[in-house]
Amino acid sequence: MSFNTDWQDRTRLLLGENSCDAFRDIHVLVVGLGGVGAYAAEMICRAGIGRMTIVDGDLVETTNLNRQLAALHSTLGQEKALVIGERLKDINPELDLRVISEYLTAERMGEVLSETRFDCVIDAIDSLAPKVELARCCVERDIPIVCSMGAGARMDPEQIRCVDVSKTFNCGLARAFRHGLSRYGIRKGVCTVFSSEQPVRTAIREERSGPNKCSVTGTISFIPAIFGCHCAAAAIRLILEKSGK
Repeated sequence: MSFNTDWQDRTRLLLGENSCDAFRDIHVLVVGLGGVGAYAAEMICRAGIGRMTIVDGDLVETTNLNRQLAALHSTLGQEKALVIGERLKDINPELDLRVISEYLTAERMGEVLSETRFDCVIDAIDSLAPKVELARCCVERDIPIVCSMGAGARMDPEQIRCVDVSKTFNCGLARAFRHGLSRYGIRKGVCTVFSSEQPVRTAIREERSGPNKCSVTGTISFIPAIFGCHCAAAAIRLILEKSGK
């Protein structure tokens, strides 16, 4: 029995030879590798993007087991960025990968974006201040960015959509995000993945669980994963549009 050893064969059938070849030189930054970001990063990697930088400062915790790719009993206590980095390299050993295992401050956002030229950024940060800062820095540098809004307290995958930030609704994080961007005169032009579903109010618990996090929101396995896939799809569309494919 013969086997096709070209792991990108099915992608080539869909997108064509030229797009797949061009993907090898594309550099995507993914910030936040939790329930949404890790899936986004993996889908970007499996699409054949040749260069990636991934960022997260958290460790794998027991409460991550219900939804996060990095979370296994064998990885508890390990750095999420390193776990996901190993997974991506196992998918594509030729991937040019930089792993940043830290929580990015506002100052570091600018530094990371200035160190190299990114073709697209995926924001899967679950805290408002760094999320706004990353989007602001990308808009100023004319770097396409896809921002994930709140995936918690939702149950209906059919209400997840990708729109301009100005068209988001029924999402508290999106509302605060719009307000934060407006302080810099940014009211549209940011690609956003959000759910139009009204959140389950009883699924939100006041609790400080990390930097800039003052509440914990209930989640289920499939919603963050679908958010991540939407983010990856939007990023690929932006990359193809920019290259004129």
